[in-house]
Amino acid sequence: MTNVAEIVTDSGSVTQALVPDRYPQRDIFLCDVGDAVLKDIIPQMEHPFYSLSKMPERNIRRYEHNGQWLEVRPGPYGLATIYDKDILIFCISQIMEAKKAGREISKTLRINSRELLAFINRGTSGRDYQALQDSINRLDGTRIATNIITGDIEQTQTFGLIDASSIRRQHGLDGRLLACEITLSDWVFNAINHNEVLTLHPHYFRLRKPLERRVYELARKHCGQQAEWKIGLPTLLKKTGSQSPEKRFRQMIKELAKSPDHFPDYLVTYCESEDAVKFNNRNTMKLVEEQAKYAGGMLQFETYAEARNVCPGWDIKFVENEWRRWLAQQDVEPRNPDRAFVGFAKQWFEKRGNPK
Repeated sequence: MTNVAEIVTDSGSVTQALVPDRYPQRDIFLCDVGDAVLKDIIPQMEHPFYSLSKMPERNIRRYEHNGQWLEVRPGPYGLATIYDKDILIFCISQIMEAKKAGREISKTLRINSRELLAFINRGTSGRDYQALQDSINRLDGTRIATNIITGDIEQTQTFGLIDASSIRRQHGLDGRLLACEITLSDWVFNAINHNEVLTLHPHYFRLRKPLERRVYELARKHCGQQAEWKIGLPTLLKKTGSQSPEKRFRQMIKELAKSPDHFPDYLVTYCESEDAVKFNNRNTMKLVEEQAKYAGGMLQFETYAEARNVCPGWDIKFVENEWRRWLAQQDVEPRNPDRAFVGFAKQWFEKRGNPK
């Protein structure tokens, strides 16, 4: 799959189908943030928890399918959107990394805002920090009622996608958002604890359109590693949660099928005679999941102290995870992992300085 797919419009102009990778240039020690391993919980991939609208949506939405139901209620800032979900994907990915490394996990995460924005392929202008603040507000305000079970628990009372959040700013309330603390809901954390997660393709954050992201989630959940998955268009419309009329939705799916090269993992085909959508597996996820392997071997206890000295102020376990991702991506095993990691940590600090 090419890094940037192009679409020729009816007028003959050319547009990029994927958002540019904002962090493509890394020195030899730094991993490509856009290629980091992404994780999401299966229940919120299968069911339409998030608004696909780019405008504030304030209506209560209800979804029912095969005995499962979901009601999403907006807060004062409107319904959480599929772009707001990027924050939860970041949190889920970090917790799964900690689980894989055998570290203690918690549903409360302290997050460096700049690292979060880089992970989800956003810019770092003042506008991007404000958008991050708005996303946290919508996640915090949106309430859920559902009979969908995570782990072995059915949570009958209403709950939020996150239980709490706090913000640390530079120079008071009008300053730039520096860091945030997010507490996931028990419903989300139960799914993580029971490993109800799937790996997403690194290009997920580069998909421009909300519907493309939602359709990809459904294909990843239902097709998975199978060779093919087919679904009737009316059912697909229902499962996406799109508010578009069926005629317009059909047109959007046809447009997606006309530009197949940029869509991660799966080739999308609209079957006219059946009014159905078919997904054929490209088998690219096997490579992505191989890159998630724990690379680099065990490190000596003293190595962490040395790495902290050359990379002051950073969470050294976070830096270690970035190093191991880079090793897996490059498919290399260092001759001396301890010296290689200290060198990586030194380069990391020289590149980024103290965390802000």
